[in-house]
Amino acid sequence: MYFYTIHSEKFMKSTHPLKYQVYVERYAEEFKIDKYLLYSFIKTESGFDPKAKSEAGAIGLTQITEETFQWIKLMLCPKEELVFEDLYEPEISIRFGAYYISRSLYRYSGSVETAAAAYHSGWGTVDRLLENQGGNILTEFPYPQMNNYVYKIMKAYTIYQEIYLNKEGV
Repeated sequence: MYFYTIHSEKFMKSTHPLKYQVYVERYAEEFKIDKYLLYSFIKTESGFDPKAKSEAGAIGLTQITEETFQWIKLMLCPKEELVFEDLYEPEISIRFGAYYISRSLYRYSGSVETAAAAYHSGWGTVDRLLENQGGNILTEFPYPQMNNYVYKIMKAYTIYQEIYLNKEGV
């Protein structure tokens, strides 16, 4: 059993790495989000590939669309001379992704599931669902892609917490 546990943990760390640790920790702290949640979004969105590009045109580690990039830039750093393609740089992508996750968590009362649904489908979609459900936290995710995405984020987040929380440096 002991071998299995070590082997399993080693495998889980290989599939749930702590890549870009300096940037993840810096921006998770700056925007007051759990670093393991940020890792979960990066893993789910891009599999840690900084050159990732989706069919929808989202790019970088945190898979941000150009429209969302423009909004974040306006809110976060309007005077910085950044262009959309700068999201291929890990630090910029992680910074922008962390900011958007933090704003989504704030908007949806700290609900990780609702924030994940919004990250995937947009605030407008989630706001419409909330109007129909009542309240400010989604209790169900009616679209298969949204439901699958939220499941992936929550699964990755759980695994990150299980293998790293209180074990770093051990």
